[in-house]
Parts: sequence; structure tokens; C-alpha cells
Amino acid sequence: MDRIAAPALAAAGPEKLIARQDSTVAIVAFVGLAAALVLLFPFPPVLDYANHYARIWLLSGGIGEQPFPEIYTVDWSRTFTNVGIDVLATWLGPLVGADRLARALLFLAIVLPPLGAIGLHRALFGGRHHWQTAMLSLGWCATMIGGFINFQIGLGMALGFACIDLRLQGGNPTLLFAWRLAAALLLTVMHIFALGFYMAIVCGLEFSWRIDVVRSKAGLMRLVGRLVLALGACVLPPLALYLHTAALPNAGGNGLGLAWNDGVVLIVMNLLSAITTYVPVVDVVLVLPLILICTRAIRAGDIRMHAGLAVAACGLLLLSCVSPRHMLGTGWISWRFPIMTALVAMAMVCPFANLTRRHALLLALVINLAVSGRTGWVGWNWWLAQEDVAALETALKRVPAGAAVLALGHEPETVNGLSHSNRHFAWGLDTFRHLPTLAVPFSHAFVPTLFTAKGKQPLSVLSPWSEIAIPEGNLLSIGVLSCPTMMQQYRDFTPYLSDWRSRFDFVLVANADIPDRYVGTFMPAGLTLVEDAGFAKLYAIDKAVPAEPFAIPAGCATAL
Repeated sequence: MDRIAAPALAAAGPEKLIARQDSTVAIVAFVGLAAALVLLFPFPPVLDYANHYARIWLLSGGIGEQPFPEIYTVDWSRTFTNVGIDVLATWLGPLVGADRLARALLFLAIVLPPLGAIGLHRALFGGRHHWQTAMLSLGWCATMIGGFINFQIGLGMALGFACIDLRLQGGNPTLLFAWRLAAALLLTVMHIFALGFYMAIVCGLEFSWRIDVVRSKAGLMRLVGRLVLALGACVLPPLALYLHTAALPNAGGNGLGLAWNDGVVLIVMNLLSAITTYVPVVDVVLVLPLILICTRAIRAGDIRMHAGLAVAACGLLLLSCVSPRHMLGTGWISWRFPIMTALVAMAMVCPFANLTRRHALLLALVINLAVSGRTGWVGWNWWLAQEDVAALETALKRVPAGAAVLALGHEPETVNGLSHSNRHFAWGLDTFRHLPTLAVPFSHAFVPTLFTAKGKQPLSVLSPWSEIAIPEGNLLSIGVLSCPTMMQQYRDFTPYLSDWRSRFDFVLVANADIPDRYVGTFMPAGLTLVEDAGFAKLYAIDKAVPAEPFAIPAGCATAL
């Protein structure tokens, strides 16, 4: 199983000499371009990033500035995983500054997963094959654009740790076991899914190159023993941490809170999350050449494959299809497995290692065009978003310190058009949902949707602010203020909507330059426009106006 078929070129004469491949320049260029994007665009259209930024700012020292000592507190007993960036914010934030640290973490979330896959590929196959450049394309995926920073960094760490694991295999078993304990501890702190990814890779590497290990009873028993030791070392650290931690994430006391991808279309959409950024059609077109390279290599018989990692990739693919979409108050769980599958799948194969100089140059050209095209596409959307960020900053300048800001948005009728492609990603989800949380570092104001989930973040909200705060949430339509039925629907899990006139000082509306699908631009009585910056509008709340709206817009009838 080391090689699907022997390439015909291997037996060719000297006129068909195999060209030396080198991906180093392309990798350095990608890393440099990713760094440039992060430096040029401080708040890119990456869903969770603004919310993480606000929490990093608080943990880096902002929590000591007024009025935050009366609003937030830090309790590390609330969680034991998904806290990598929180730990770094506490340790490094005061030294390097929240802004530099947040950008550095975003940069690592982009580059570490593909670089880890490249490192594993080089450890397995040797050389600097052009196929390693293709792996850079996986720096852009739904979990990256979704802003799953701990998860993304954890994926890169898992792949890097697997390279070390590969070197230690076959050596001192005690050293290998100790290494796996340390790696599992670090990965657990960063993100529990990163630990699961590491376990899958390690099992694949223990399986080895060839599948015939399972044909021998003695060989199979040795394999089972190695897998048991590997999994045991990886399970001990999270188990020990869990026994000393208050709780796991939950769905607000609603049990498991399961939601499934129950249909072929939803499963296919979920699988495409491994490559999806802002417009899925564009992503598929730009990734298609890389898929064609593999299929062409198989037909040409010039492709090598690691059998153990192929088994691991199949297992991850199965989890991609059967895992729940949401569970225990955590969203898009099923998104985590397709990108894991893609990273392992690209690291486990080496197509076209044996090419003439002309064909090697052609291969490099195709791969570099595909990767640079995806990076350029992402950069275009990040550039588009800067006008929206500037509008939000303009609106927030009118918010005084200590104010309570209710963030809402205009929900568009349809999501289309390249002019605002940056505002949505992965099948219509908005990227601007958490931008209003920048009111915390920019205006020293309170926003009810800062990430403070028990089991996932150490930050918590103090009373009485906790009465109008939720651990994580969406950006609801402005129609919720004018449509009684919509208000009733959301009131149970968004307590900040209760008595919003008396508890908040301002309403901040995002995506305000596009009419809301339910109420257009209608706002209830008692709201005075303070700032109209296009994408963002700020309204002051007159607390003396009665809570019930004077008129119910006709669009409310379509809200449910």
C-alpha cells in the first residue's frame, strides 16, 4: 500500500530525469501574505473574532478599567478546555498588548493547520513536493472564517505534535508515553477537539504504512496493544482536569441540546465546510484543480499513500457525516470533522512525486494559482469589510463609558451579490454578528453577548448585569422590538430583551444599510437616531416611552 502503482517514469531513460520539486518559496509567500492580511485588516469578516478580541482585551488588563470591575470577573474553575487564547491573554496580554496578541492568534489560526499538515507530509514522504503547496489552501475553511481560533490553533498543534510522535515511535516506550501525556495536556487546554484529532493521527501512524499488518494475528495483537497505550496516554490528562473542574459546556440546562444534519443535502453542505469561505461556488471552483490533480495522479499510477492515515481519514469522514450539528450549547460541532478529514487526506498522499521538469513546472503553476486565488479571494472580502468596521467605530464613538448597548441587526431578504460578499459565509451565516462586542474595548460599554459560557470561557458576568447577559448569542433582527410574536419567541433564551427600554441606553444596529426582511427600516417609538454611519446606526433609548409599540409593522406577520 506504500504506492498505488509504480510510475512509468521511474523506468524511463536519462532524457526523462525526475525533476527536483521544492515548495519552500510558495509556503513562505503564503505565510507572508497571511501576515500582511492580518496586519492590514485589524477586524476582518471572521465571525467570532471580534468577540474573542473583546475578551482578550479584558483578560489582558481591561477588566481593571471602569466600569468593568463591577461587570465581569475571572473564574478559572469554570472550565478546563477551549481556554488556550484566554491563558495566553492573561500571561502575554499585559506584556505585548491585546491588539498585537489578538492579531498574532488570528495569524496562527490561519497558518498552523496547513503548516502542520506540510510538516507531517515531509516527515512521511521526505522532500519538498509541490503537493505541500496545495495544503496551504486549507488555511481557508469554514472553521477559520467562523473564527474558531482555539480550534484552528489546536489543529495545527496536533499535526505538529504528531510529527514529534512519529520520530519517537519505535524508540523508548517510556519517553513516548510521557510525550503523549504532555501533548494531550497542552491540546486539552487549547481545545478538546484538537486532542481528538491528535488521537486519530497517532492511531493512523501506529497502524503504519501497510495494511497487511491486520493479516497476522501476532501483528494485529501488537497493534492493538500500541493503540491502547496511545489512547490511554491521551485520555488521562483531560480526565484528570475534568475531575477538578466545575462543569462541561451545557445548553442552558436543556440537556444535550442536539441538532442534526438530517438529510443528504445538509450532510454534503457540512462536508464542504472544509473548503467554504464566503461564496461556496467560488471556493469549489478554486479547489477543483487540486482534486483533479489527485484523480489524474491515480490514473497515471504516480501516487503514494499512507495506509494508516487513510484509515484515520475514513474514520474522520464518517464522523463528519454522523456527528450532530449542535450539542451541549456548542454550535457547528459537525464542522470540525471535515477540515480534520481534509488535512489528514492531503497529508497521507503524495501525488506526482516523479515528474519531468516541464510537468513539474506545470504542476507547480496550477497549484500556486489555485492557492493564491483562494488567498486573494479572502483578501478581497477582508478589504470590503473595512468600510463596515469603520462605520461601526464611528457609531461607537458616540457611546459613553458605562452605557449598556443592545445590539441588533437588519436581516436581509436574500444573501447574494459580490458587493457585500464579506457579510456572509458558509451558506448564508452572517460574519458581522459579533462586531458590536467591540463596544467593550472601544467605548468601555456593556454588550450582553460577550462570550462567557460556563465550561468554555473563564470570564463570567456579575449581578445585576448577569440578568441581561447571555453566554453567547446571535444578532437578532430589529423586528424583535416591534413584533410581539417575535419578542415572545426569543424572550426565553435572550433575557436581555425583557424590559429592554429600562435596562439599556442605546440600540446599535448592524447591517443597517440593507433593509430588514421583516420591518424594513422601521424602529419603534422612543428611539432617537444619534449616528447614521451607513452599515451601523446608533439610537438612544427614551426610557419614559411605554414598552408596547404604538404600531405593529405589516411585515411582522411573516416573522414566524
